[in-house]
Amino acid sequence: MTYRRLIVPVLAAGVMLAACRSEPPEPPAPTGPTQAELDQRRADSIAAAERARREAEERAAAERARAEEQARQRAVAAARDILTQRVHFDYDESRITPAAEQLLRQKLEILRASPNVRLRFEGHTDERGSTAYNTALGNRRAESVKQFLTGFGLSESRFETLSYGEDRPVVNQSNEQAWAQNRRVEFIITAGQNQINAPRVGM
Repeated sequence: MTYRRLIVPVLAAGVMLAACRSEPPEPPAPTGPTQAELDQRRADSIAAAERARREAEERAAAERARAEEQARQRAVAAARDILTQRVHFDYDESRITPAAEQLLRQKLEILRASPNVRLRFEGHTDERGSTAYNTALGNRRAESVKQFLTGFGLSESRFETLSYGEDRPVVNQSNEQAWAQNRRVEFIITAGQNQINAPRVGM
């Protein structure tokens, strides 16, 4: 009797165990990203890196352009300053001095690079001498500057001359230092004020 009571539970347990062995357990649900998700992440990363590269190149190009424009503007300002600098003359002379020639050669290169620029040369003298003589001397000084520049092939039509003689001194004193400053030619830009170009290096 006792033996039979034991057999039944054992058999039941065996049946259950066999049933459990015949059905494999469910595989665990995936916990990480899928291959498609990994591929998309990689594509997104590549696209973001490409955008960053393009943006960096555009910023660098814009910065280069700004720097080049600033350098150009500085060069143009320097060229304008050279164009308007005075040249001076010895007493009772209209010959171009070595110092004046050096400055005129700088002006020459700027004028070659700036074909739309036109100038007026205004001749001046110190107070010594008669009014008529000084007017004529101022005119000769202005003409000597014009001849110097046109002698290098610049068109005469770009220039005009005018003499003020002794009437417009820059230093209103009667001594050698003042007279030396007053013996001069002034350069007035009459056209092409905004079309000045700095000469290229090596020209």
